[in-house]
Amino acid sequence: MADRKKDVIRQTDAEAIRLAKTLLRSARFGALAVLEPQTGSPLASRVGVATDIDGAPLILVSMLSAHTPAMLADPRCSLLLGEPGKGDPLAHPRLTLICQASRLERGSDAHARAERRYLNRNPKARLYAGLGDFSIFRLEPQRASLNGGFGKAYLLDRSDLVTVGPIVEELAVSEQSAIEHMNADHLDAVAIYAHHYAGASADGWGIAGLDADGMDLVSGDDVCRVFFPQPLVATRELRPVLVEMARGGQAAGRADDET
Repeated sequence: MADRKKDVIRQTDAEAIRLAKTLLRSARFGALAVLEPQTGSPLASRVGVATDIDGAPLILVSMLSAHTPAMLADPRCSLLLGEPGKGDPLAHPRLTLICQASRLERGSDAHARAERRYLNRNPKARLYAGLGDFSIFRLEPQRASLNGGFGKAYLLDRSDLVTVGPIVEELAVSEQSAIEHMNADHLDAVAIYAHHYAGASADGWGIAGLDADGMDLVSGDDVCRVFFPQPLVATRELRPVLVEMARGGQAAGRADDET
């Protein structure tokens, strides 16, 4: 029986990690499971989701919600990500993260960064983000399971999902100014990223987040993930990579028009 179970889990490879990161970075919402303090029973609810610059999920929740005091009483939680499409909902990829929840202190640098990234992804949350009973929680991934479709099950570690190293804090300092510059002056390049690299069909794309692995693009309620050719090692690499990707996508588009 153990051998059969072992055979079900595939060896985690680069393709599985990229799919897991895509599900994580492109999620707009997820199913959060916590432990009810009074009974210890599982309690699941839907929450809006964004990610911190290193990849850890961020949620904005009210103290009036049952899951908030539950996380404060016991930080163990689980987050299910992945949107079903047409047909069998079980045929579509999904990612289950086992996490430890930590409430970010309002006024701290960590809270300011998390709030900025959350609102970039979920701008409608500005209506209530500043209310006193709302808090941002960072969900620290411990491990994860990925179901990429029938017969495609993987187990992932924290290191497969969360970026570490100086690039995280370095990029966090300049991320917002880079986002605002691209969205104000280079929407033509952003459209190339969305259409050429993500295969998106909608228009009106803007950048919502930049990280060492790539960028998150939004157009209304649509979200897509674009990965850089190689992860950034230093912030100075960001501009050349964005320029080269725009040129490459534009050249590929011209070549397609000529054929």
